[in-house]
Amino acid sequence: MNIWMTVGRIFFGIGIAGIGMLHFFYPGIRPIIIPGLAASNLSVIGYLIGVVLIGAGVLIASGKKYNNLSLLMGILFFLLFLFGHLPRVLSTGSLSNYWVNLNKILALSGGFLVVSTISPPKPGHRLLELVARTGPWGKYLFAIMLFNFGIGHFISLEGVSRLVPKYIPFPQFWTFLGGVALVGSAISIFSNYKVKLILLLLGLNLFIWLLSLHLYYAINFPQWQEGENFIGFLTCLCFCGTALSISQTASKE
Repeated sequence: MNIWMTVGRIFFGIGIAGIGMLHFFYPGIRPIIIPGLAASNLSVIGYLIGVVLIGAGVLIASGKKYNNLSLLMGILFFLLFLFGHLPRVLSTGSLSNYWVNLNKILALSGGFLVVSTISPPKPGHRLLELVARTGPWGKYLFAIMLFNFGIGHFISLEGVSRLVPKYIPFPQFWTFLGGVALVGSAISIFSNYKVKLILLLLGLNLFIWLLSLHLYYAINFPQWQEGENFIGFLTCLCFCGTALSISQTASKE
């Protein structure tokens, strides 16, 4: 297995395990999993969700029997997208954090499906064989998030540019360039044009954002909205891993 595929899988696994760990530091269920249940008396359920995510993340990062698990987690996260996040966005009509998490949970679902296609074993059951056919669709779920977030960079250029840390000059330029990178990567996936090169570059780009932007906010504002800056850091790590994995699995399809 090549180095980029291994790094991508490890990054994704660590990110998922990290999201699970946050359930032990903050009450309720993290909004990235199910919206509207953070400030609730569901800590026990939150702990169970945390255990599942930590276990799944550790297995994925270590490369131990993760294919079928990733496949099932990808389907579970897609169900969370359909029945947890989508109704909330449709009912509120909001384009705030509900919309952001809607796209993130869809991309995480796609990430799980992408990881499930890395050196998959032969399905031992006909049902698993049928379900495994959804694996190649993971990259398209990820691409939807890339496209939506990229368009968001253009539509809300001034607002998004305020998220660029003060120590980085020309925030609007970098915001626009980031939108180009996201939309261009989504188009690459949907058109199957130079996916290996473009998604590898996207993975490296996301890693730079991880260190220069998300880590900055996680360190300086750790308590903002009960750890949401840590969620931003961990989901970016997952997305970096997904992009690297797609860049290497695309050549096999």
